[in-house]
Amino acid sequence: MRRDAKEFLENLLNTPSVSGFEQRGQALVRERLKGCYDDLRTDVSGNVIASRNTNAALRVLLDGHADEIGLMVNHIEDKGYIYFVPVGGVNATLTEGERVLVHGKSGEIPGVIGTKPIHLIDPSERGKQTAKFQNQWIDIGAKDRKDAEKVVAVGDAVSFDTRMRELRNRLVTCRGMDDRVGVFCIVEAMRRLKNEKLNVALYVVSSVQEELGLRGAKVTAFGIDPHVGIAVDVGFAADYPEMDKKIVGEVSVGKGPVLARGPSFNPVLAKHIESAARKKRISLQYQADPGRGGTNAHAFQLNRAGVAAALISVPNRYMHSPAETVSLDDLDRTVDLLAAAVAAMKSKMDFTP
Repeated sequence: MRRDAKEFLENLLNTPSVSGFEQRGQALVRERLKGCYDDLRTDVSGNVIASRNTNAALRVLLDGHADEIGLMVNHIEDKGYIYFVPVGGVNATLTEGERVLVHGKSGEIPGVIGTKPIHLIDPSERGKQTAKFQNQWIDIGAKDRKDAEKVVAVGDAVSFDTRMRELRNRLVTCRGMDDRVGVFCIVEAMRRLKNEKLNVALYVVSSVQEELGLRGAKVTAFGIDPHVGIAVDVGFAADYPEMDKKIVGEVSVGKGPVLARGPSFNPVLAKHIESAARKKRISLQYQADPGRGGTNAHAFQLNRAGVAAALISVPNRYMHSPAETVSLDDLDRTVDLLAAAVAAMKSKMDFTP
């Protein structure tokens, strides 16, 4: 991975963007895409849409969602402790003791989610507690409610205070891999295609609020009305303890991007992606998706009169935790795959099964 691309990835991951508060991450996307598009705009929902060759007959949409799960300030009690509610699918068992950032009106306010010392938990109750958000609080060091309200308000976003760290063998870990790595891949694919003559209209969308019900994708798909919609997201890796391959399939970090198969995905488009992978000697992994899944690909499939949809995933360990882990090699291969698939598309392709 080139140094400038890695710097973009790190900046993207280190910039929190809880669902509904994606503006800072989207600014990085706009900056990175300079010189690679014919038009760039941000819609009323906050989706960033870059496009090229828009007069072509076949419209192709590449999507990664810029938002991540997080928390939101719900109540500030008299002593200045802050209670919160989850935004998206947050696991309450993982939040106690975590460092957080409250995104207040004057900037980021560091805090910690408090936890009762194990010494003070009755031995018979240890390990039996059921974590509940309403029993957890954020401590920002405020003297009282009046002091806390100087910097924090109800409705402020809260993110986990973790930054990208590189592990061994080109693995990286951070909160928000879901789905900032998808945004990284579609942005870098558009940059890779900068000097290519395209046969199709290309729309690259850093979408918002996927974690709250695919909202951004529904808006952009309706507005763009694509013939092809490819969502780039993260997928469950099964190469670590406690993961059952009989449930999630045999997917490993570092062994290449994952192509989803199932009734939501267009088989002709899948064959085209597989052909591009073979020509670039990119190994694909596969994951079954038998129903209506939770990615933007499913919003694309049912848009208007129907869209040829595909889901390409980056294998991800520890999803929806502050320690999500992916491979830099998988990101490179996903970028290569997306660029190759778009470059090989013809204006008169028929995706009828």
